[in-house]
Amino acid sequence: MSYLETTKDVYKEAALTPDVGLCCTTNPIWELPGLKIPKIMQEMNYGCGSTVHARDLTNNPKILYVGVGGGMELLQFAYFSRQKNGVIGIDVVDEMLEASQKNFIEAEAQNDWFKSEFVDLRKGDALHLPVEDNSIDVAAQNCLFNIFKAEELKKAIAEMYRVLKPHGRLVMSDPTCEQPMNETLRNDERLRALCLSGSLPIAEYVKMLTDAGFGTIEIRARKPYRILDPKNYPTDELIYIESIEVAAIKDPMPADGPCVFTGKAAIYFGDEDYFDDGAGHTLLKNQPLAICDKTAAALKALGRDDIFFSESTYHYDGGGCC
Repeated sequence: MSYLETTKDVYKEAALTPDVGLCCTTNPIWELPGLKIPKIMQEMNYGCGSTVHARDLTNNPKILYVGVGGGMELLQFAYFSRQKNGVIGIDVVDEMLEASQKNFIEAEAQNDWFKSEFVDLRKGDALHLPVEDNSIDVAAQNCLFNIFKAEELKKAIAEMYRVLKPHGRLVMSDPTCEQPMNETLRNDERLRALCLSGSLPIAEYVKMLTDAGFGTIEIRARKPYRILDPKNYPTDELIYIESIEVAAIKDPMPADGPCVFTGKAAIYFGDEDYFDDGAGHTLLKNQPLAICDKTAAALKALGRDDIFFSESTYHYDGGGCC
Protein backbone atom coordinates (compact mmCIF):
# COMPACT_ATOMS: atom_id res chain seq x y z
CA MET A 1 0.00 0.00 0.00
CA SER A 2 1.39 3.44 -0.94
CA TYR A 3 1.68 6.24 1.59
CA LEU A 4 -1.14 8.10 -0.21
CA GLU A 5 -3.45 5.10 0.26
CA THR A 6 -2.43 4.92 3.92
CA THR A 7 -3.28 8.59 4.27
CA LYS A 8 -6.73 8.04 2.75
CA ASP A 9 -7.37 5.21 5.20
CA VAL A 10 -6.30 7.34 8.18
CA TYR A 11 -8.69 10.13 7.24
CA LYS A 12 -11.47 7.74 6.29
CA GLU A 13 -11.29 6.43 9.87
CA ALA A 14 -11.24 10.00 11.20
CA ALA A 15 -14.34 10.86 9.16
CA LEU A 16 -16.31 7.84 10.37
CA THR A 17 -15.14 8.15 13.99
CA PRO A 18 -13.98 11.68 14.92
CA ASP A 19 -10.49 11.57 16.45
CA VAL A 20 -9.94 14.63 18.63
CA GLY A 21 -6.30 13.67 19.24
CA LEU A 22 -5.34 13.18 15.59
CA CYS A 23 -3.51 16.53 15.61
CA CYS A 24 -2.23 17.61 19.01
CA THR A 25 -2.13 21.28 17.96
CA THR A 26 -5.26 22.34 16.12
CA ASN A 27 -6.18 25.49 14.26
CA PRO A 28 -8.07 27.95 16.48
CA ILE A 29 -11.76 28.66 16.29
CA TRP A 30 -12.57 32.16 15.09
CA GLU A 31 -14.52 34.26 17.58
CA LEU A 32 -16.75 36.33 15.29
CA PRO A 33 -20.18 37.93 15.87
CA GLY A 34 -22.94 35.51 14.92
CA LEU A 35 -20.57 32.63 14.08
CA LYS A 36 -21.27 29.37 15.88
CA ILE A 37 -19.13 26.29 15.22
CA PRO A 38 -20.97 22.98 15.75
CA LYS A 39 -19.32 20.67 18.26
CA ILE A 40 -18.84 17.94 15.66
CA MET A 41 -16.79 20.34 13.50
CA GLN A 42 -14.59 21.11 16.48
CA GLU A 43 -14.06 17.40 17.11
CA MET A 44 -13.01 16.98 13.47
CA ASN A 45 -10.60 19.93 13.55
CA TYR A 46 -7.57 18.15 12.05
CA GLY A 47 -5.23 21.08 11.41
CA CYS A 48 -1.88 22.05 12.94
CA GLY A 49 -2.30 25.84 13.23
CA SER A 50 -3.96 28.82 11.58
CA THR A 51 -4.21 29.23 7.84
CA VAL A 52 -6.24 32.10 6.41
CA HIS A 53 -6.45 35.37 8.35
CA ALA A 54 -9.53 37.56 8.23
CA ARG A 55 -7.55 40.21 6.34
CA ASP A 56 -7.08 37.69 3.49
CA LEU A 57 -10.84 37.56 2.97
CA THR A 58 -11.71 41.12 2.00
CA ASN A 59 -13.54 42.09 -1.23
CA ASN A 60 -15.51 38.84 -1.62
CA PRO A 61 -12.69 36.56 -2.70
CA LYS A 62 -13.19 33.20 -4.38
CA ILE A 63 -11.76 30.74 -1.85
CA LEU A 64 -10.36 27.23 -2.31
CA TYR A 65 -9.65 24.87 0.59
CA VAL A 66 -8.01 21.48 0.05
CA GLY A 67 -8.53 18.75 2.65
CA VAL A 68 -11.90 19.71 4.12
CA GLY A 69 -11.83 17.87 7.46
CA GLY A 70 -15.10 18.41 9.30
CA GLY A 71 -15.80 21.63 7.41
CA MET A 72 -14.92 24.09 10.18
CA GLU A 73 -12.57 26.25 8.14
CA LEU A 74 -14.97 26.20 5.19
CA LEU A 75 -17.71 27.52 7.46
CA GLN A 76 -15.41 30.26 8.74
CA PHE A 77 -14.49 31.29 5.20
CA ALA A 78 -18.15 31.31 4.18
CA TYR A 79 -18.81 33.81 6.99
CA PHE A 80 -16.99 36.37 4.85
CA SER A 81 -18.14 35.41 1.34
CA ARG A 82 -21.81 34.53 1.99
CA GLN A 83 -22.45 33.74 -1.66
CA LYS A 84 -23.41 30.60 -3.52
CA ASN A 85 -20.31 28.48 -4.23
CA GLY A 86 -18.10 31.24 -2.82
CA VAL A 87 -15.98 28.61 -1.09
CA ILE A 88 -14.74 25.46 -2.86
CA GLY A 89 -13.78 22.47 -0.70
CA ILE A 90 -11.73 19.63 -2.20
CA ASP A 91 -11.13 16.21 -0.63
CA VAL A 92 -10.11 12.81 -1.95
CA VAL A 93 -11.89 10.89 0.85
CA ASP A 94 -15.57 10.26 0.11
CA GLU A 95 -16.37 9.75 3.79
CA MET A 96 -14.87 13.12 4.70
CA LEU A 97 -16.93 14.90 2.04
CA GLU A 98 -20.07 13.16 3.29
CA ALA A 99 -19.29 14.06 6.91
CA SER A 100 -18.68 17.71 6.01
CA GLN A 101 -21.95 17.93 4.09
CA LYS A 102 -23.77 16.51 7.08
CA ASN A 103 -21.99 18.95 9.40
CA PHE A 104 -23.09 21.89 7.24
CA ILE A 105 -26.73 20.96 7.91
CA GLU A 106 -25.98 21.31 11.62
CA ALA A 107 -24.21 24.60 10.92
CA GLU A 108 -27.32 25.90 9.13
CA ALA A 109 -29.40 25.13 12.21
CA GLN A 110 -27.02 27.11 14.44
CA ASN A 111 -26.22 30.05 12.11
CA ASP A 112 -29.06 32.08 10.61
CA TRP A 113 -26.75 33.61 8.00
CA PHE A 114 -25.30 30.32 6.67
CA LYS A 115 -26.56 28.19 3.79
CA SER A 116 -24.93 24.94 2.68
CA GLU A 117 -24.94 26.23 -0.90
CA PHE A 118 -22.24 28.73 0.12
CA VAL A 119 -19.79 25.79 -0.01
CA ASP A 120 -19.12 23.80 -3.18
CA LEU A 121 -17.72 20.39 -2.15
CA ARG A 122 -15.83 18.54 -4.88
CA LYS A 123 -14.14 15.14 -5.07
CA GLY A 124 -10.49 15.52 -6.02
CA ASP A 125 -6.97 15.65 -4.70
CA ALA A 126 -4.22 18.21 -4.36
CA LEU A 127 -2.28 16.71 -7.26
CA HIS A 128 -5.19 17.12 -9.73
CA LEU A 129 -7.38 20.00 -8.58
CA PRO A 130 -10.80 20.05 -10.29
CA VAL A 131 -10.59 23.85 -10.55
CA GLU A 132 -10.10 26.20 -13.51
CA ASP A 133 -6.84 28.06 -14.12
CA ASN A 134 -6.52 31.58 -12.63
CA SER A 135 -9.91 31.39 -10.92
CA ILE A 136 -9.09 31.55 -7.19
CA ASP A 137 -8.22 34.55 -5.01
CA VAL A 138 -7.28 32.68 -1.84
CA ALA A 139 -6.23 29.02 -1.73
CA ALA A 140 -5.51 27.26 1.55
CA GLN A 141 -4.46 23.95 3.06
CA ASN A 142 -3.77 22.94 6.63
CA CYS A 143 -1.38 20.14 7.56
CA LEU A 144 -1.74 18.49 4.14
CA PHE A 145 1.34 19.29 2.06
CA ASN A 146 3.47 17.79 4.81
CA ILE A 147 2.16 14.39 3.79
CA PHE A 148 3.67 14.49 0.31
CA LYS A 149 7.05 13.24 -0.81
CA ALA A 150 9.19 15.66 -2.82
CA GLU A 151 7.80 15.01 -6.31
CA GLU A 152 4.17 15.04 -5.17
CA LEU A 153 4.79 18.17 -3.10
CA LYS A 154 6.15 20.00 -6.14
CA LYS A 155 3.08 18.98 -8.12
CA ALA A 156 0.67 20.03 -5.33
CA ILE A 157 2.27 23.47 -5.08
CA ALA A 158 2.24 23.82 -8.88
CA GLU A 159 -1.48 22.98 -8.90
CA MET A 160 -2.21 25.69 -6.34
CA TYR A 161 -0.15 28.16 -8.37
CA ARG A 162 -2.09 27.21 -11.51
CA VAL A 163 -5.55 27.89 -10.09
CA LEU A 164 -4.66 31.18 -8.38
CA LYS A 165 -5.33 34.52 -10.03
CA PRO A 166 -2.39 36.94 -10.39
CA HIS A 167 -1.57 38.32 -6.92
CA GLY A 168 -3.72 35.59 -5.38
CA ARG A 169 -2.38 33.92 -2.27
CA LEU A 170 -1.77 30.40 -1.08
CA VAL A 171 -2.08 30.28 2.71
CA MET A 172 -0.82 27.24 4.61
CA SER A 173 0.04 25.71 7.94
CA ASP A 174 2.43 22.76 8.02
CA PRO A 175 4.86 21.14 10.45
CA THR A 176 8.56 21.89 9.84
CA CYS A 177 11.77 20.81 11.57
CA GLU A 178 15.31 22.12 11.90
CA GLN A 179 17.02 18.95 10.69
CA PRO A 180 16.02 16.59 7.87
CA MET A 181 14.31 13.35 8.88
CA ASN A 182 16.31 10.13 8.79
CA GLU A 183 15.46 7.56 6.12
CA THR A 184 13.51 5.30 8.50
CA LEU A 185 11.24 8.14 9.56
CA ARG A 186 10.81 9.42 6.02
CA ASN A 187 9.67 5.99 4.85
CA ASP A 188 7.20 5.37 7.70
CA GLU A 189 3.86 5.57 5.90
CA ARG A 190 1.77 5.92 9.04
CA LEU A 191 3.90 8.80 10.37
CA ARG A 192 3.75 10.51 6.99
CA ALA A 193 -0.02 10.17 6.96
CA LEU A 194 -0.05 11.87 10.37
CA CYS A 195 1.94 14.83 8.98
CA LEU A 196 5.13 13.98 10.88
CA SER A 197 7.70 12.17 8.78
CA GLY A 198 7.38 14.59 5.86
CA SER A 199 8.44 17.64 7.85
CA LEU A 200 10.92 19.81 5.95
CA PRO A 201 13.39 22.42 7.21
CA ILE A 202 11.93 25.90 6.71
CA ALA A 203 14.50 26.88 4.07
CA GLU A 204 13.57 23.86 1.93
CA TYR A 205 9.87 24.54 2.40
CA VAL A 206 10.25 28.15 1.24
CA LYS A 207 12.42 27.11 -1.71
CA MET A 208 9.68 24.74 -2.89
CA LEU A 209 7.32 27.72 -3.04
CA THR A 210 9.67 30.14 -4.76
CA ASP A 211 10.76 27.46 -7.27
CA ALA A 212 7.07 27.19 -8.25
CA GLY A 213 7.06 30.91 -9.11
CA PHE A 214 5.64 32.62 -6.02
CA GLY A 215 7.38 36.01 -5.89
CA THR A 216 6.46 36.95 -2.31
CA ILE A 217 6.55 34.71 0.76
CA GLU A 218 5.24 35.76 4.19
CA ILE A 219 6.20 33.64 7.20
CA ARG A 220 3.50 34.68 9.62
CA ALA A 221 4.23 32.48 12.63
CA ARG A 222 6.25 29.58 14.02
CA LYS A 223 4.67 27.63 16.86
CA PRO A 224 5.72 24.57 18.91
CA TYR A 225 4.05 21.41 17.57
CA ARG A 226 5.50 18.03 18.60
CA ILE A 227 8.57 16.12 19.77
CA LEU A 228 9.66 12.87 18.12
CA ASP A 229 11.72 10.99 20.73
CA PRO A 230 13.74 7.75 20.62
CA LYS A 231 11.36 5.95 23.02
CA ASN A 232 8.37 6.28 20.72
CA TYR A 233 9.76 6.85 17.24
CA PRO A 234 12.57 5.39 15.07
CA THR A 235 15.06 8.17 15.76
CA ASP A 236 18.34 8.36 17.70
CA GLU A 237 17.77 11.96 18.81
CA LEU A 238 14.96 14.26 19.82
CA ILE A 239 13.37 15.99 16.82
CA TYR A 240 11.54 19.21 17.55
CA ILE A 241 8.73 20.00 15.10
CA GLU A 242 7.13 23.40 14.69
CA SER A 243 3.93 24.49 12.99
CA ILE A 244 4.71 27.18 10.43
CA GLU A 245 2.11 29.54 8.99
CA VAL A 246 2.95 30.85 5.52
CA ALA A 247 1.35 32.88 2.77
CA ALA A 248 2.79 32.49 -0.75
CA ILE A 249 1.62 35.27 -3.06
CA LYS A 250 1.45 34.90 -6.84
CA ASP A 251 3.36 38.12 -7.48
CA PRO A 252 5.75 38.35 -10.42
CA MET A 253 9.20 37.04 -9.52
CA PRO A 254 11.56 40.04 -9.05
CA ALA A 255 14.68 40.05 -11.19
CA ASP A 256 16.83 39.86 -8.05
CA GLY A 257 14.89 36.97 -6.50
CA PRO A 258 11.85 36.45 -4.30
CA CYS A 259 10.82 38.67 -1.42
CA VAL A 260 10.75 36.52 1.72
CA PHE A 261 9.41 38.13 4.89
CA THR A 262 10.60 36.41 8.08
CA GLY A 263 9.66 39.14 10.53
CA LYS A 264 12.68 41.42 10.20
CA ALA A 265 12.41 45.17 10.76
CA ALA A 266 14.65 48.20 10.23
CA ILE A 267 14.63 51.34 12.41
CA TYR A 268 16.37 54.54 11.30
CA PHE A 269 17.63 56.74 14.17
CA GLY A 270 19.84 59.27 12.35
CA ASP A 271 19.84 63.07 12.28
CA GLU A 272 17.33 63.54 9.45
CA ASP A 273 13.55 63.09 9.51
CA TYR A 274 13.85 60.04 7.26
CA PHE A 275 16.27 57.93 5.28
CA ASP A 276 15.76 57.13 1.59
CA ASP A 277 18.11 54.62 0.00
CA GLY A 278 17.09 55.67 -3.52
CA ALA A 279 15.88 52.17 -4.27
CA GLY A 280 12.31 52.51 -3.05
CA HIS A 281 12.89 52.08 0.69
CA THR A 282 12.07 55.02 2.96
CA LEU A 283 12.60 54.76 6.71
CA LEU A 284 10.95 57.37 8.92
CA LYS A 285 12.92 58.31 12.01
CA ASN A 286 12.37 55.87 14.86
CA GLN A 287 9.49 54.18 13.03
CA PRO A 288 10.08 50.42 12.58
CA LEU A 289 9.47 49.16 9.06
CA ALA A 290 8.97 45.49 8.25
CA ILE A 291 11.37 44.45 5.51
CA CYS A 292 12.01 41.27 3.56
CA ASP A 293 15.26 39.40 4.04
CA LYS A 294 16.56 40.60 0.68
CA THR A 295 16.00 44.27 1.56
CA ALA A 296 17.56 43.74 4.99
CA ALA A 297 20.73 42.44 3.34
CA ALA A 298 20.82 45.36 0.88
CA LEU A 299 20.40 47.98 3.60
CA LYS A 300 22.98 46.33 5.84
CA ALA A 301 25.44 46.39 2.96
CA LEU A 302 25.31 50.22 3.04
CA GLY A 303 27.31 50.05 6.26
CA ARG A 304 25.39 52.80 8.03
CA ASP A 305 25.63 53.23 11.81
CA ASP A 306 22.19 54.85 12.17
CA ILE A 307 19.94 51.95 11.14
CA PHE A 308 19.06 49.11 13.50
CA PHE A 309 18.05 45.71 12.12
CA SER A 310 16.06 43.18 14.15
CA GLU A 311 16.62 39.47 13.77
CA SER A 312 13.93 37.33 12.14
CA THR A 313 10.98 37.06 14.52
CA TYR A 314 9.04 34.71 12.21
CA HIS A 315 5.97 36.81 12.88
CA TYR A 316 4.65 38.98 10.07
CA ASP A 317 1.37 40.87 9.81
CA GLY A 318 1.85 42.59 6.46
CA GLY A 319 2.58 46.20 5.58
CA GLY A 320 6.24 45.61 4.82
CA CYS A 321 8.60 47.08 2.26
CA CYS A 322 10.51 45.14 -0.35
